[in-house]
Amino acid sequence: MRLAALLLTLVAGAADAKDRVTDARARRSTEIAELLSKAGLKAQPTEVYLRVFKKDRQVELWAGPKGKPLTLVKTYAICAASGELGPKRAEGDLQVPEGFYDVPEFNPTSSYHLSMKVSYPNVSDKIRTTNKAHPGGLIYMHGDCVSIGCVAIEDANIEEVYLISLNAQVRRIDIFPTRLTAETVEALSDEPLIGFWRELAPAYIQFEKTRRPARYTIDAKTGEYRVITH
Repeated sequence: MRLAALLLTLVAGAADAKDRVTDARARRSTEIAELLSKAGLKAQPTEVYLRVFKKDRQVELWAGPKGKPLTLVKTYAICAASGELGPKRAEGDLQVPEGFYDVPEFNPTSSYHLSMKVSYPNVSDKIRTTNKAHPGGLIYMHGDCVSIGCVAIEDANIEEVYLISLNAQVRRIDIFPTRLTAETVEALSDEPLIGFWRELAPAYIQFEKTRRPARYTIDAKTGEYRVITH
């Protein structure tokens, strides 16, 4: 009887997860279509680019045809993000990562409504971690307003980001400490992390000019980001 009850619970949970996405799509599809249309996008975007600004507590959703200049669809408020400015360097440090990532997975069964995985730790993170055995992981953008290293936006907002991103062929997420303009970088020049932030700044500046996510390499020894500017 206990096994049967457990199986029924698991089946009910799976059905609820499926219905959660189906329900969000049914409730929000017209609104999302209008949102995309207002941004000048007449078809489902095949590329999505998310820019996270920790100090500003904002997430920008950019989208458009794959390989073309992207359009700002909407800016969302971050309602919870733990830690301080600076990269994540080990499991349990409560830091939201900083760097260049992808969105490899979607979790419709999230405890935080819906969630999208951030590909932390990337190659740079693995090289630079202070704990090689435990660099951390399971970093997401999700609903609900709680965070232990993740980026949380409200449920209605994660529904929009999730559904727009779900069928895109390319999904990139770059996490910055703040908007790294030349003036901002100069103002931060005395900060201990300025060397790291100078690695990220060219990607911010290049996107502002081209509306294309910057290409980059990672130094195999140091983990340093090197943005390709030509």
